[in-house]
Amino acid sequence: MSDQIHVRLPDGSVKSTRRGIRIADFVREEIGPGLARAAVAAKVDGKQIDLSRTLDRDASLEVITASTDEGLEVIRHSAAHIVASAVQRLYPDAQVTIGPVVEDGFYYDFYYPKGFTPEDLEKIQAEVDRIVAEDYPFERSLIPVDEAIELFKGMGEDFKVEIIEDLKAQGETHVSLYRHAGWVDLCRGPHVPSTGKVPVIRLMHVAGAYWRGDAKKPQLQRIYGTAWRTKKELEDYLHRLEEARKRDHRKLGRELDLFMFHPYAPGAVFWTGKGTTLYRLLGDAMRKLVLANGYQEIKTPLLFNKALWEISGHWGKYKENMFLVLDSESGQHDFSLKPMNCPSHHLFYAAKRHSYRELPVRYHTQDVLHRNEPSGTLGGLTRVRQFAQDDAHIYLREDQITDEVSRLTEMIDRCYRAFGLEYSVYLSTRPENRIGDDAMWDRAEGSLKKALDALGISYGIKEGDGAFYGPKIDYEVRDSLGRSWQLGTIQLDYAAPERFDLTYVGEDNRPHRPVVIHRAIFGSFERFVAILIEHYAGAFPVWLAPVQARVVTVSDRQLPWAREVYERLLAAGIRAELDERPDKLGAKIRDAQLQKIPYALVVGDREVESRTVAPRRLGGENLEARSIDALVETLLAESRIPFLEERVAANGAVRQAQP
Repeated sequence: MSDQIHVRLPDGSVKSTRRGIRIADFVREEIGPGLARAAVAAKVDGKQIDLSRTLDRDASLEVITASTDEGLEVIRHSAAHIVASAVQRLYPDAQVTIGPVVEDGFYYDFYYPKGFTPEDLEKIQAEVDRIVAEDYPFERSLIPVDEAIELFKGMGEDFKVEIIEDLKAQGETHVSLYRHAGWVDLCRGPHVPSTGKVPVIRLMHVAGAYWRGDAKKPQLQRIYGTAWRTKKELEDYLHRLEEARKRDHRKLGRELDLFMFHPYAPGAVFWTGKGTTLYRLLGDAMRKLVLANGYQEIKTPLLFNKALWEISGHWGKYKENMFLVLDSESGQHDFSLKPMNCPSHHLFYAAKRHSYRELPVRYHTQDVLHRNEPSGTLGGLTRVRQFAQDDAHIYLREDQITDEVSRLTEMIDRCYRAFGLEYSVYLSTRPENRIGDDAMWDRAEGSLKKALDALGISYGIKEGDGAFYGPKIDYEVRDSLGRSWQLGTIQLDYAAPERFDLTYVGEDNRPHRPVVIHRAIFGSFERFVAILIEHYAGAFPVWLAPVQARVVTVSDRQLPWAREVYERLLAAGIRAELDERPDKLGAKIRDAQLQKIPYALVVGDREVESRTVAPRRLGGENLEARSIDALVETLLAESRIPFLEERVAANGAVRQAQP
């Protein structure tokens, strides 16, 4: 065997080097010391590994630097280990469990019945800073699984033992461990070369959690933290967090009187008059869009027998997330509130005979759904048990997929742009837990990829993130704070037509299977409202504002004209209020500003005499006084729904509806 191996770099060049060289040494010697200093890990033949590992065969190599997203994830993974080691230095009785990377940071769960106080968190932060300053190397070792079990048993780490025993049951014979500063943890890696390569760690807060997410298992202490490349990045992140706190939809929803919750109905929203208006405006806008584009709006029952869910596959794979209902006749929980609309839409489609000429058949609904989310995961509008979606199911021929995906991507693009939401597109492929054979999945994934490629849409791949019945195109939107939210989806389903025996009569007068597309644009209305509240900081555009204008007077003597203004606005379809309180004008204007009302309409003696109003925009801009007719014209123009404007479309693109 030759002592020389060949290493291919991302630019296509090939370097010869000695077999067994450490990756860190190869980078420094063959590429350059600058890149070696910036490196935090590497990818060999596409697999992430530590820089301390060796090159033992011909391979491709890509260096992961701190400046990349992958590099930042490695830094945060290492930060979680540093935090865990600091905790056990200070609190030896605490047992470690898991410490994954999450968006913008990481967390680590500990079994520590005493609980961590804010003062404890300060001590842990100081210890974390010491461990980083001491720059201990991360050292990897690979040991037999039985040896690992005995090691962690001897350390009293019951949770780690359980994890390793699970790995053994799955067929693992060896596991990797990482050590630094005399502390050891089970981990797949990779990690940065040393603790000093994690320059900025900030502990954020402590929360409760359950082992493996099961409320019947031990309660844990979850320490959340974040890690960044520079102090400036941390400061920017903390600023975004502060802005997010100000915009928190739970806070603004209460202040703007949009919604409430009650412990008698956990995970279900009480919408106030203003909140109901907002909810209805969104629903009606989507309804107008889809009805102008070939959809039928339908409604289906709320309660179904388990026979439906057995056909769809949900009874076996989703039952724990369904609200089951006791049948008083059978004595069994044989019924369920529907957690999704698709099976009932399949029944609706199957109730009639369909010709190839009438495809695609498009059903839209905004029915109420229920999902039995764990109580510990409920939070404001973003995670609820009762909700509605702008749901649609499209039944079409296989040769129509590309055109239909084109229509859907156009609709989604128009909607998100109207709200000022930027987005990224991802193709999510087959998950491990799925129905259907590989041939079906190959065909389904190929169809979506072909459609995206034909449209020239830039997209990423999310391996294993598809629905259990088919692959999907997912849309991740970014709000005004740069946060990502998964919203729209286009899901391709070859399995449901087989399960429900769905057919259409083809040109050959024989039955054929349609393909089903599941699609949503807003997703759940509840979650979308939460996103919009925070995106706009409660200051909705005129077309979406629950109250578009409030009439305010300088004194009581202007009330007769103010009431006439108010009545004429209502008659014109403007959502208006009249402030008749005897307060000073400044207080009335300030209250309208706090309520985020787009226009405060000031009425004083001058406006009474000229039969006008003086509009003041939210934010303080004073407009010229104008007549009621001119004001109504302005408000109606700003009330037009942006994604419903008429436009000339290319073949296959969406036809926009008039509001």
